[in-house]
Amino acid sequence: MAEILKGTQKFYIGDSEDNYSAEITFSNVGNKVISIDRTYVSDELRGQRIAQQLVQKVIDFAREEDLKIIPTCSYAKTFFEKNPADQDVLNK
Repeated sequence: MAEILKGTQKFYIGDSEDNYSAEITFSNVGNKVISIDRTYVSDELRGQRIAQQLVQKVIDFAREEDLKIIPTCSYAKTFFEKNPADQDVLNK
C-alpha cells in the first residue's frame, strides 16, 4: 500500500502535493469546521480502497484537531452515510 502524506489542506499519495496519484482536499469553512471538497484516485490505484483510506485520514485529523466535517464531495457524503461510527465528526 502506498503511503498517504499530509499536504496543505490535503492528504495525498504521490511524489509531491503537485504530482499525486490520489488526493483528498479540504478547506476551513468556519469555527473549527472543515469541508471535504474533493476526492480523487487515479485509474491505476482504483479498486484498492484508497478513497476510503483518504477519507479516514481526514476523519482522524479532524478528531486529533477537534474539528467537525462537512462532506461536500459526493464520495465523502456517501462514506458518512455508510459509516455511522464516523458520524461523530460531522458538523450537524
